[in-house]
Amino acid sequence: VDKASASKAPIARLADKIAGIFVPIVMAISLVTAIVWLVFGSGVTFALSSAIAVLVVSCPCALGLATPVAIMVGTGKGANAGLLIKTGEALERTHSLDVVVLDKTGTITKGKPVVTDVVLENNAGEDRLLEIAYALEKGSEHPLAEAILAYCEEKNIVKKECVEFLAIPGKGVEGKVEGITYFGGNAKMVESKGLTVSDSLLKKSEQVATLGKTPMYFGNEKSVMGFVAVADVVKETSKEAIDKLKALSVKVVMLTGDQELTAKAIGNEVGVDEVYAGVLPEEKGKVIEELQKKGLKVAMVGDGINDAPALALSEVGIAIGAGTDVAIESADIILMKNDLLDVVNAIKLSKAVIRNIKQNLFWAFFYNCIGIPLAAGVFYPLWAIKLSPMFGAFAMSMSSLFVVTNALRLRYLKLEK
Repeated sequence: VDKASASKAPIARLADKIAGIFVPIVMAISLVTAIVWLVFGSGVTFALSSAIAVLVVSCPCALGLATPVAIMVGTGKGANAGLLIKTGEALERTHSLDVVVLDKTGTITKGKPVVTDVVLENNAGEDRLLEIAYALEKGSEHPLAEAILAYCEEKNIVKKECVEFLAIPGKGVEGKVEGITYFGGNAKMVESKGLTVSDSLLKKSEQVATLGKTPMYFGNEKSVMGFVAVADVVKETSKEAIDKLKALSVKVVMLTGDQELTAKAIGNEVGVDEVYAGVLPEEKGKVIEELQKKGLKVAMVGDGINDAPALALSEVGIAIGAGTDVAIESADIILMKNDLLDVVNAIKLSKAVIRNIKQNLFWAFFYNCIGIPLAAGVFYPLWAIKLSPMFGAFAMSMSSLFVVTNALRLRYLKLEK
């Protein structure tokens, strides 16, 4: 939070550039004011008083405070709500997002799947299939593997050893059990082994997939033994969060390595606009790039190692706090409560901060547009109105106070709970 408060958003850098031009212009106006009043014979005291009043009233405190105070209050408000925003730039970018891309497992869903079905092929025994599944999945870190291991523990399956274990990203795992090479994974894994799934098994896998379950096939180099269906429960607030994102005119896309039927079932359940299924880890970044080529500003929300490249490529990377260290490191915003409603909160907070900064900049300029001519004595010949340096200092202080008070209003912004 300290780092974010100290960093400059692009809009803050714009204010700095304006101030860089503003200061020499004001000094020039001050000098011209003194010369003009001396030429017109108003006396040294009047001329110097007017010149000093111009310098004092236009001291760009309000201009300099307009952005950093709003960013500081905004990032503090976010931290209180469980949103860790790393930079002011990330906070600014979030207000103009067109698309939010959501990873499925652990982001839309709880990431704690359970085994629901074990379906066998031909004469394969259930115990044998589960023994192979346990041996292979023991070396995997995937949430689906954890579900299979837990199920096998419940069933008191005999624990076999797996050697030459290999994890194949986006497909599954393989290894040798009792001297025979076995594999476990999705349909792409089966295809890579040159095997085919029987019509009856394929029909059953499609049936479980339409219910939002993921079928994990197991077999050896000669045949497919069957599949284990695993279901990952959708988080209670996922649908509500997606509906609210759409209400903010943000398109919601789901990205997953699951097969199309499973992905569409989950996508329909939560109401996303578009589903990218069967996406390999290295392809996630390509999906982000495709969306960006269409001129869209994209946020990626994920929690896994395979989400890290996409998080880094997107305009705003948002990591689930319970995710992997590399995902958190790659992200710009971290959701500490692991709740998608906080993505809505991040966008709302960003919009409120940028709106507040624009208000502050407007009032800072408006104040100077009135204060400088008044201090220079432009209205003195007509109405004998002139601002003394003392009242100029008071007006300058009040403008700074106004900007800070306006920024502090962000503390009372109502966020989703």
